[in-house]
Amino acid sequence: MQGRRITRRGLIGGAAAGTAVAAMPAAAQAASKQPPARSADVVVVGGGLAGLTAARQVAAQGRSVLVLEARDRVGGRVLKHDLRGGSYSELGGMFTGPTQDHIQALASELGVGLYPAYNTGNNVFVGGDGRREEFPSDSPLGTAPADPLVAPDIALAVAQLDDMATKVSVDEPWASENAEEWDRQTLDSWLRGHTSGNAEFMAVTSAATEAIFGCEPRELSLLYTVFYIAASGNERNQGTFERNFNTKGGAQEQRFAGGAQLMPERMAAQLGSRVLLNAPVRRIEQGGSAVTVRSDSLAVTAKRAIVAIPPVLASRIVYEPALPPLRDQLTQHMPQGSLMKFEAAYPTPFWRAKGLTGQVVSENGPVKVTFDTSPEGGATGVMMGFIGGHEARVWERRSAGERREAVLQQFAHFFGDEALSPTEVVEFNWSTEVWNRGCPVAVLGPGTLIDFGEALRQPVDRIHWAGTETSTFWNGYMDGAVRSGRRAAEEALTAL
Repeated sequence: MQGRRITRRGLIGGAAAGTAVAAMPAAAQAASKQPPARSADVVVVGGGLAGLTAARQVAAQGRSVLVLEARDRVGGRVLKHDLRGGSYSELGGMFTGPTQDHIQALASELGVGLYPAYNTGNNVFVGGDGRREEFPSDSPLGTAPADPLVAPDIALAVAQLDDMATKVSVDEPWASENAEEWDRQTLDSWLRGHTSGNAEFMAVTSAATEAIFGCEPRELSLLYTVFYIAASGNERNQGTFERNFNTKGGAQEQRFAGGAQLMPERMAAQLGSRVLLNAPVRRIEQGGSAVTVRSDSLAVTAKRAIVAIPPVLASRIVYEPALPPLRDQLTQHMPQGSLMKFEAAYPTPFWRAKGLTGQVVSENGPVKVTFDTSPEGGATGVMMGFIGGHEARVWERRSAGERREAVLQQFAHFFGDEALSPTEVVEFNWSTEVWNRGCPVAVLGPGTLIDFGEALRQPVDRIHWAGTETSTFWNGYMDGAVRSGRRAAEEALTAL
C-alpha cells in the first residue's frame, strides 16, 4: 500500500485541525474519538474463505451479520494477480482435488468452474549434485521422484506414515493412542530413525515440507504431520500422503477457472454492504449478553463473534476479559510457515512442447518445487516456484535481482534456456504481509497438540474460532477453510 502524499497544505490543515481539537472540551474530545457503533446477530473477523463462508451461512438463515476485514480486499491467503496482456497468476491457494468436497461444492454454487492442472509428460528431478533426470508423471510414486537413490526411502516412509495416519483421530489427534510418543518427536528425527536417512532423501523431504508447510522437517511435530496426512481425506475416505502430495488423484489435480479468488469475491458481492474492508480488529470485549468487536473505524456489538483469521493474528487482538491461558498459549505455539512464490510468465508454456509437465522436485534451492500454473488453455505460460522454509528465510534477505537471477537459472536448468527470457516476473513473500505473517499454514512443533490442542476449536464464551487451521479435514487447504467457516457458523447460529 502506498503512503499518503504529504503536502504543505495538508500539514497546515492538519495543524489547524489539531488546534481545533485541543480547544474542545474534554468530554467532546473523548466522544469524537469513539468510532461509529453498529450491531448484528453475528460479527465475523476476517474476510477470507472461512469468514465469508461463515457469514454467508449466517445470512442464509435470516440472521444479521457483519464481516470486518483488515485489508482492502477479500480472500485472505487466496490472491489473484493480473499480468500484462490480460493473463493472470495466482499468488496463494489455487489447487483442489479428490475428497475436497466443500470447496468444490462452494465453487459450483458460485458458478466457478474447474479444469485439470497440467500433468501431461515427464516430471523433472534435480539431485544434490545437480544431475537432472526425467520420469513419467504417472509413475507409482506419483509426484515424488523415482530416482533410485531416494525412491526406496520414499516408499518406505510413505507406507509407514500412511499406516500411522489410520491410528490418528482427526477430531482429537492429541487423544490418539500414540499421541504422546509421536508428539515428542520431529518428522526429521523420526525419518532418520525409520529410513536410511541418507542426505539425498532428507533433501527431498525438505523440498516437500517447504512447499506444503513452509518449514523444515526439523520444525514439524511427527504427530502433527501424521494428523495432516489423516486429514487429507473426508468422512468416507481415509487420508493418505499420496492424496496430499500428488497431482493426479491428489490435492493438486484441478484448478479453478478464472482463479480461486473468484470465490471469496463472489461471496463478498452476495453479502454486499455487510462486508467492511480496511477494518482491522484491535479489541474484542465480552460482557453480559453481548460481545463487542472494535476496529479503528467501527465498533460492532453482537450476540456471537466468529474469529476467522490465522491463530498468530488472532493472538494480536486484545481480549477483555483475557483469553483462557490454554487458548492464549496455543496461538503462541502456532507460527505461520515461511513461503514465497516466484512466478515467471512466457509467451507460451514452452516446456509442454518438450514433453514436460512443468513439475520439478529439486534438492537445491532457492526453488525446490515447481508447477505449471498457466491459465486454462495455455495461451500464456506461467511457471511457479515455491521458495519455502529455510530457503525463504535465506533468500528474502537478498535483493530481488539476486533472487530473479538465481531462480531463472534454475528454471533454465529444469526446462531449457527459453526460461531465461520471461515477459514478466512476479514474486510474493507471504511473510511480509502484515495480515498474514506467513503462509500457507500454521506450523506445529513437538508438544503443541498434546498440551494445547483441545483449545483449537473450543469457543470462549461468545467467541467461536474458524480458519483452515481449525479444520478436521483438509487442514491447511481451502477446503479446510470452508469446512471451518460452516462449522463455526453452525455453532454461532445454534447459540443465538
